[in-house]
Amino acid sequence: GYEGGFVMDRYLNAPLDREEVKSLHAGDYVYITGTIYTARDAAHLRMDQALDRGEKLPIEMEGNVIYYMGPTPAREGRPIGSAGPTTASRMDKYALLDLVLTGMIGKGKRKKEVTDAIVRNGAVFFAAVGGAGALLSKCIKKAEVIAYDDLGTEAVRRLEVEKFPVIVVIDAQGRNLYEEVCK
Repeated sequence: GYEGGFVMDRYLNAPLDREEVKSLHAGDYVYITGTIYTARDAAHLRMDQALDRGEKLPIEMEGNVIYYMGPTPAREGRPIGSAGPTTASRMDKYALLDLVLTGMIGKGKRKKEVTDAIVRNGAVFFAAVGGAGALLSKCIKKAEVIAYDDLGTEAVRRLEVEKFPVIVVIDAQGRNLYEEVCK
């Protein structure tokens, strides 16, 4: 973490292990390998409505990471187009965190309610670098639409990622990189 300016590089496999997540600190650089999922506003709304109706979600939340991203179309020979993060606060009104979602990747600040839910659930919020979508897409080895195909770029996708670079912004103890470092 950012203990006295000391930042660690961490390599994690997704789905994430909650005990491992609890050992992360705001400011750590993390490289994620494994399976993560994409979902943005429209997919979050649909999942929220499904929960209200008592239906099962298309993604099992335990241990999983949701990346707030809507990709551009894939170029020839690539699994996905540009894959930069979208503004995370647009998802703040949806309560998926309390379904034991373990990690989220996006950009920008989160509401206090989200930080409280992160602490309550031992979860983590990562930032991916905005504006680096083409570079980030190189870490995505496979992409498959698994739900809400009609939403196009906002459909829920399962991604296989390799050393996907993110930074811990809000850790399981509630420390927030934006508040601690950017004073």
